[in-house]
Amino acid sequence: MSAFARVHDAALREFVERLLGFDTTGGSEAPAQAWLVDQLAGLGFSTYEWTADADRLAAHPSFPDAPEAIDAADRPSVAGVLELGDPDAGPTLVLNGHVDVVPAERALWSSDPFEPTWDGDALTARGAVDMKAGLGACVFAARHLADTVEDAGAAGDVGVAGDTGAAGATGTADIEDADTAGLDGRIVVESVVGEEAGGIGAATAALDNPYPFERDAAIVAEPTDLRPVAATEGCLMVRLGLDGRSAHAATRWRGESVLPRFERVREAFERLESERARRVTHPLYEEFPIPWPVVAGTLRAGSWPSTVPASLVAEYRIGVAPGESVRAVEAAFRERLAEICADDEWLREHPPTFERFAIQFEPSEIDPDEPVVRAVQRAMEENGRSGTAPRGATYGTDARHYVDAGIPTVVFGPGSIEQAHFPEETIQWPEVTDAGTILADAAREFLGGRSVVEGRSAD
Repeated sequence: MSAFARVHDAALREFVERLLGFDTTGGSEAPAQAWLVDQLAGLGFSTYEWTADADRLAAHPSFPDAPEAIDAADRPSVAGVLELGDPDAGPTLVLNGHVDVVPAERALWSSDPFEPTWDGDALTARGAVDMKAGLGACVFAARHLADTVEDAGAAGDVGVAGDTGAAGATGTADIEDADTAGLDGRIVVESVVGEEAGGIGAATAALDNPYPFERDAAIVAEPTDLRPVAATEGCLMVRLGLDGRSAHAATRWRGESVLPRFERVREAFERLESERARRVTHPLYEEFPIPWPVVAGTLRAGSWPSTVPASLVAEYRIGVAPGESVRAVEAAFRERLAEICADDEWLREHPPTFERFAIQFEPSEIDPDEPVVRAVQRAMEENGRSGTAPRGATYGTDARHYVDAGIPTVVFGPGSIEQAHFPEETIQWPEVTDAGTILADAAREFLGGRSVVEGRSAD
């Protein structure tokens, strides 16, 4: 068991359980954030808070152009800052998580999604994976490193590593790392809102720095199976509209059904998906059978069972590869749709609509050799973890906002994306404590200290 787990396991469990108990479905994060500010202050963090300006975000490519379509009111993002040594003499590392969750279809759960339940080491609740357990790991990883630095400093004062003088309150005297005594810099832990709605809190923090200091790198603790992710996919959200001509079902030959036309579009988009998989390549996405997926997530057609369906609306999510732009991918699909219309007399005379809606996720990536990536890899190695090679992910994260702001950001956290947004969302607790251990060591490595394994015992 790691020193992190020995010292923080009970408190981390309680913290995550309490956080999971808040229903933070998009727009209702404020009570949880108020609780979190109190917790951070009680743990010795200096706290910060900011809210988004809908007018400002409307000019951002991820968000709708109309400010009234952006739900930013009463949604505070919060952060805690711990300063180490001479904070201005060292770098600043951000550990980021989002507190909002997607809606839970309660009929598909065996218990209340916002009443966390345990089955051995398995913790089930909405947000357990995406991503309140990862957020909790960030909080206690930062506190753990700060305690280690304080203990090492106290040990240096008396010339004995692990002196208990500074550890009486923290219980970290068994962590022996005298090199951390001179560690300088800052650790910021962020709990942002609206990630599922385009990154309302993170985009605001990236556009307008809420802190009186600069940020040098970030780790976003989304679920990655404890493997570093250096590239995240973007997505284009578009709404396709088709018009036909209604008729009584008994004389359907008098109508023009939209369904055969939609099937032509669906097949054409599927072929374009396959073409793009062959043509648009990226070394971090070779493992995925469909690297840039195209999905019609919703489909609504017709108005009455005995009437030829004369209208159809389909909402698409189209994957955008790192290195591409949402605009360029949109143009490619518009071109393919135009080809279909050119071959169909009805569609030429009744052209479909194809418009963006909701939020857009631009892709992002950083150099796998960035210091923050190497810090995570080094921490993984020191803790006996394999799979240190950076990967790509077919989902989007808030990392893109920080990368666009010039802040190198890697994604690394506990849990599997396969559990995110699912009923009975479950995380294995050992992954959470492992994440805390690795995040603390990665922060030490990035801030200039030496990540060590002394003081750890085997399970």
